[in-house]
Amino acid sequence: MKTRLNRFLSVWLLACLLGPGAVALAVPPHITNNENAKPSLLPEPAELQWRNESFDLRKCRAILYTDRTMLRYANLLQTTIFNAGAGTVRVRLEQPKNGPYIELVKSAVKAPVHEDEAYSVEVSEKKITLTAGTEKGMYYAIQTLQQLMTGKSVQGCSIRDWPAFSWRSYMVDVGRNYQPMALLKQQIDVMSRYKMNVFHFHFTEDVAWRLHFKRYPQLTDAKNMIRQKGKFYSEKDLHELIEYCKLRHIELVPEIDMPGHSAAFRRAMGHDMQSDSGMAIIQQIVRDFCEAYKLPYLHIGADEVKITNKNFLPDMTKLVESYGTKVIGWMPGGNFPESVIRQLWSEGKIESGDGSVKYIDSRQLYINHMDPLESVTSIFQRQLCNSAVGNASELGATLCLWHDRNVAKEEDVMIMNPAYPALLTFAERTWRGGGTPGIKVAIGPEIAADFATFEIRLMDHKQKYFKGMPFGYFPQSAQQWQLYGPFPNNGDPGREFDTTGVRPSQTATGGTIILRHWWWPELQGVLSSPAENTTYYASTRIWSDRNGETDCWIGFHDFSRSHASLPPTAGKWDNRGSSIRVNGELIPPPVWESAGKTITLETPYTNEGYAYRTPTKVRLKKGWNIVEVKAPVTTFKGRDWQNPVKWMFTFVPCRN
Repeated sequence: MKTRLNRFLSVWLLACLLGPGAVALAVPPHITNNENAKPSLLPEPAELQWRNESFDLRKCRAILYTDRTMLRYANLLQTTIFNAGAGTVRVRLEQPKNGPYIELVKSAVKAPVHEDEAYSVEVSEKKITLTAGTEKGMYYAIQTLQQLMTGKSVQGCSIRDWPAFSWRSYMVDVGRNYQPMALLKQQIDVMSRYKMNVFHFHFTEDVAWRLHFKRYPQLTDAKNMIRQKGKFYSEKDLHELIEYCKLRHIELVPEIDMPGHSAAFRRAMGHDMQSDSGMAIIQQIVRDFCEAYKLPYLHIGADEVKITNKNFLPDMTKLVESYGTKVIGWMPGGNFPESVIRQLWSEGKIESGDGSVKYIDSRQLYINHMDPLESVTSIFQRQLCNSAVGNASELGATLCLWHDRNVAKEEDVMIMNPAYPALLTFAERTWRGGGTPGIKVAIGPEIAADFATFEIRLMDHKQKYFKGMPFGYFPQSAQQWQLYGPFPNNGDPGREFDTTGVRPSQTATGGTIILRHWWWPELQGVLSSPAENTTYYASTRIWSDRNGETDCWIGFHDFSRSHASLPPTAGKWDNRGSSIRVNGELIPPPVWESAGKTITLETPYTNEGYAYRTPTKVRLKKGWNIVEVKAPVTTFKGRDWQNPVKWMFTFVPCRN
């Protein structure tokens, strides 16, 4: 591709250099470092006013509480301050005679919705006041106060805050791939820091049944598992997780998937769940479970299965509800009674009404299908439940981490999926509400400014709270591409086109540019009318303040962790004929470790995805560097359902 430098003298210009050895992208003029002078709060509070003063934690004389239910939170705050390096502050019932102090006040905070979770924070030089009508609200106030701490001081401010949705949930699938207790607790800790309140625990699957039952020990026998054989959770483990969640104001919602996703049950018990004998066993399992754990919700799955016993789900629902437990099920799913809460996983429709039927939104919220850059872009724009704020019918949403494919090591589930960047973005959206209609995977001009400011906060939190943890995301909001096309390639992806003198057909923003999603048109990418047998070229430029190599994410496909997708052909970036040049030099692809091998869901990924392989070394020169991408496509029909065509490319420097 022949590209002239003046093509890039366009909308966004370089604003600053990032320091020795840094790479800078063009930065929007409306974003400056002044926006980052105050602490980054996430989720952003509903009402926030900054003050030009601060509270010195080292001078704090006491943490005052007047209601006995607040003692636990006074002690929690004492620990938080000590961990910040500001020393030990006394917890007391009486106000100190002199010096600044912190007061915890139990009093209702007015809010338009969900007042039971509302709180306020007032920070001045002399006093910090945390106010909430409930223990949960006070816990959230402390999470916000912790984010306000910069070093050993607290930034002055006035905050009143409440959530838009009551159901702010995160789901992990440990049936397919076991996760150790420490990793589960780490994710719960992150949830609590960002005011999420439901942990959806999916522990039964075709691959394995991973919760021990004394009555039926064969369920967790290693011989009945396909992966991570012998790895399961004891009753003690689950009680421990329930309590761990409860202390952080998170409800653990267990899922016993029935009658589908039950091959492990069938191997262990020798019966299909929908048979008379199988149903008797699963009913006994439900009785034992409800009596042992006494939880307010039980998810019974019921998706992706042919219902042969029309009484199965109504009878199971009646049994669960007889224990005072509410039932949740997947939709599309089985023949549920009206009382069952529907969790939408696909094209399920929300019928807004009087609250008689309740919904949880998980449509296109499966992060195992998203690359890191797409996940943050898409989730940031979502309008959950097709509503800006929750109500009696539209409870909220659940972000899901399904990793269907086998893993080589347990932590790969977190490394190969954008769990934490997606989780923080989802926490922002479920707490703040809003969003835009439809499902978009491109950064449009209408949200570019808001997204850029959110990204600053996201990166601040990555650097402050996620050191040493998998957090696969790098800034992309300032990266602007010029797109040239479409050029008809007549089914020949190797055909080249001369773009000299050709004006760009459009611009695009981001590190991952999805021209056409495999679920188009439900998911909208950059192109409004993508066509087969066409080629696009894309160009951007980046600045480097030195000569040398820089780590970059480069990719041309997002390998869903739920597909048995084939790796690229050896020596090629993808199987569409894509290529990339930097300053005219062709960048070779990695050596694919699984190229030419037989691939099934039992084959762990190795280096197929850009986010979990060693970044590509790209040689940059001091000054402006030109990046050019060729992205051809011949057909949108994949080889099979495991290999869908996601017409896209990724290029972004690995710089925080």
